[in-house]
Amino acid sequence: MPLKPRVYQFLVGVFASMGSVLFGYDLGVIAEVVASESYHTLFHPNEDQTGVVVSLFTGGAFFGAFFAGPSGDWFGRRYTIVLGSLIFILGGCLQTAAQSLAYLWAGRCLAGVGVGFLTMIIRDSFIHQGLTHKIPHRAAVYQGEIAHPDIRGRVTALQQFCLGIGALVAGWISYGTFRLHGSAQWRIPLGIQLVPAVVLAALILFFPESPRWLIDHGHSEKGLRTLARLHANGNVDDAWVRAEYAQIQESITFEHENEAKSYKELFTNISSFRRLFIACALQASVQMTGVSAVQYYSVAIFGQIGIDPDSALKYQAINNVLALVAQAMCMLFVDRLGRRRPLIAGNLFNCLTFIIATVLITQFPPDTKQSGSAGWGFIIVTWLYNISFSATCGPLSWIIPAEIFDTHTRSKGVSIATMTSFAFNTMIGQVTDKAIRRVGWRYYLLFVVCNATNALFFWAFLPETKRLPLEEMNYLFTNAPWIVPGSDRAKYSAGMAADIERRAGELREKGAHEELAEGH
Repeated sequence: MPLKPRVYQFLVGVFASMGSVLFGYDLGVIAEVVASESYHTLFHPNEDQTGVVVSLFTGGAFFGAFFAGPSGDWFGRRYTIVLGSLIFILGGCLQTAAQSLAYLWAGRCLAGVGVGFLTMIIRDSFIHQGLTHKIPHRAAVYQGEIAHPDIRGRVTALQQFCLGIGALVAGWISYGTFRLHGSAQWRIPLGIQLVPAVVLAALILFFPESPRWLIDHGHSEKGLRTLARLHANGNVDDAWVRAEYAQIQESITFEHENEAKSYKELFTNISSFRRLFIACALQASVQMTGVSAVQYYSVAIFGQIGIDPDSALKYQAINNVLALVAQAMCMLFVDRLGRRRPLIAGNLFNCLTFIIATVLITQFPPDTKQSGSAGWGFIIVTWLYNISFSATCGPLSWIIPAEIFDTHTRSKGVSIATMTSFAFNTMIGQVTDKAIRRVGWRYYLLFVVCNATNALFFWAFLPETKRLPLEEMNYLFTNAPWIVPGSDRAKYSAGMAADIERRAGELREKGAHEELAEGH
């Protein structure tokens, strides 16, 4: 019995989120692993070796994200998802059964490669399966690629929300298993990550290939039948299915004619380079807010003010609950509040929390009488920081790059921005443990400065992109001044309206000529 279209689409949506859930879980679970007594007893790692355990995951994801695009184009979405899942499973097995640091390193790297594949290609599959096609739209040519401008922020923020779900699960599993004895303390949480990966690899084969990929690779009839299954209970003569089929063909033709042929074009066109500059700066800035340092080394960070490891993991698990709530709030309000002001305000608030945390660590070391109350102050400040980050910087780091690029550069631009995020994440994972041990509270001054300069940078260079359709986005980044404050916004807003009206007139004139030709 065939599934109803809505049920079928819901299942695809669930699978679309699983790659990000795996990513969030593996990012969150490593804090308990490197803090476990049995990990140190078995491997006797130094700071650099522990840094490699943490950072190799995002290092692998850097390369996985790079190869996911070509793999998806060559082998299709389904088999690329299977490939990413199998690589992740192999990495998970090596981590869980590791008898030396070399095995653990290899497992972390392979798991990262697999997640890099999944986080990039599953998001494409979610879009290309047609799940956003039911949403009303104004962007005429590439409507299957992005959601309606009025809700685009909420749709894109789902990726960060799913990361939060993975981190939430990892936090509470880590807290529960930390009290176990022996290597089960860290092997069990590492082994649990295999379950969703196995389910994903096995069940994705029961779903059809992306209709867009099928049509693009000469399998038009299969693509049409897939669209019919998604939206019309298999009726290939359904009017909506036929219209969507024609629109996908037009979109593919347009993309082939206009898509950037090489990464070089992102750097030679001023408008494209401006967008790439902002997207990469945003992804780098997010890592420099300090979020990864807190996530990876929560035990060591809390320990600087006298909080024991078991309590640190409990407070970090609560932190993950608060983060998820904040991410949900972002999804509700981001399309009302915009991008620019929340991002600036979020970085300023992050800066304030790191200033307070630094003062607490310096003034109330673990051996002082007031360290207990200071510890609670540090916990609350850390929670407030995470709420701020999760409601602003985290989701916006995915929203803005996904919406500012045009059809010509979107695939390559988002790929470079994502790789930038993984690169800076890898760097933070590598240096944080050594920095905490060697320079202590002075390390947090780095995040105080970075959050402050992040706010200044986006105040100066980031224009507001809330609810702008594709046509206006192109005009904005081509004509608006690079330095945003003090610019005449009304002037370029009027210019955008005039440009859109001019092109609308050209389309109306073209349509009239086509109707006249058909009449003859």
